[in-house]
Amino acid sequence: MNMDNGASSYRRFLAGDDEGLVELIGDYKDGLILYLNSFTGNICLAEELMEETFVKLVTKRPGFGHRCTFKTWLYTIGRNVATDYLRRCSRFKELSPENLEQLADDEESLEQSYLRTEERIILHRALHRLKPEYSQVLYLLYFEDFDNSQTAVIMKKSKRQIENLAYRAKKSLRQELEKEDFVYEE
Repeated sequence: MNMDNGASSYRRFLAGDDEGLVELIGDYKDGLILYLNSFTGNICLAEELMEETFVKLVTKRPGFGHRCTFKTWLYTIGRNVATDYLRRCSRFKELSPENLEQLADDEESLEQSYLRTEERIILHRALHRLKPEYSQVLYLLYFEDFDNSQTAVIMKKSKRQIENLAYRAKKSLRQELEKEDFVYEE
């Protein structure tokens, strides 16, 4: 996926080519779901919020200003959708044990297909044990390859705050991985 791929697909969609939207969803849905899951802790809800993010593109057709990459812009919209949802709803819903088991199975299935390697799965699980802000910054920087400036835009923080947050998050992640006797590289 080249840097402009999302922007050109979105331009084509806005011009009436529905295939542009199909490409966007194919390219970005899995990563967006895992990012949104860092807010919700519920993979099914994260999938719904991903869908809502794309529905927003279809219905509102917001203009993409090229001040950042398309992916940064899309993840920012996703973050806003998740934040709005969490403001509207209580975080804690009553779930039956069967539903909890199914949610865990769904999440594990998506993690397995997206992350592929054993090390990345261990890392991903360790990220879940961190403070949400720590897992979000590390996910954006290392799993989605955003730079500090792009991450700052998505998380609505200054670049300096992201640098400090990333430093503390890496330190915390290292401690989590050491508990697992995981061998990590800098």
